[in-house]
Amino acid sequence: MDLDTSPDRAPAVAPPYVPGHGLLAGRSVLITAAAGQGIGFATARRALEEGARALTISDIHPRRLEEAVATLQEIAPQTPVAGQLADVTVEEQVQGLIGKADAAMEGIDVLVNNAGLGGVKPVVEMTDEDWHRVLDVTLNGTFRMTRAGLRAMMSRRRGTIVNNASVLGWRAQKGQAHYAAAKAGVMALTRCSALEAAEHGIRVNAVSPSIAMHDFLKRSAPEEVLSQLAAREAFGRAAEVWEVANVIMFLASDYASYMVGEVVSVSSQHA
Repeated sequence: MDLDTSPDRAPAVAPPYVPGHGLLAGRSVLITAAAGQGIGFATARRALEEGARALTISDIHPRRLEEAVATLQEIAPQTPVAGQLADVTVEEQVQGLIGKADAAMEGIDVLVNNAGLGGVKPVVEMTDEDWHRVLDVTLNGTFRMTRAGLRAMMSRRRGTIVNNASVLGWRAQKGQAHYAAAKAGVMALTRCSALEAAEHGIRVNAVSPSIAMHDFLKRSAPEEVLSQLAAREAFGRAAEVWEVANVIMFLASDYASYMVGEVVSVSSQHA
């Protein structure tokens, strides 16, 4: 019997929010593209709930960043929360972000590379500008942040980097050639940089969501397409952003201490 039509199929309802378990107790955390209500913000909130000792988030939107910092500070009044404007396509801003976060938090223990850019456009209509813009934010930005983050962590011989990839790095979808190519690149970057980083006591892994619904995603793709993708999931719904953040917390924690260069799928989508 087809899973989508089975009368025994569980309703498309998200599970209860999972409380923190101290997975990042005593760790400092830096997260890119963490303003708004997407995976980055959910990850920042989870980091605080998991006991992070200090948190820095970055974004390119001043008002959203300011609001996000204020909200996060309310969640954990005793934990230092800082915001830094930074465009991951600009090397000087990447260096500034890493340098300020490293100094303010007395070392970066966890770096989450969440910045990415998508869109929907067929290859025959895609301009060089369309292609390069998505690749520069999603792949090159992750590279720049990883390079700078590793340099900051190597002197301490510890640290963890978690990259945000996508199942589109493995799977095909119309209109997503630029984004899929960028995310496949993030996966390869994760694997190769992880082997180099391991020699310095640093772990690099990636999370690979299928579809997690949030405002930015809703603006980047037609509602009909998103609804169809969500319906294909085994649970008949998109992931909650915090469900993806939970896996990021796992990869950043000591529970993943022997995981190197892995890309963990957060997906209930049918094979």
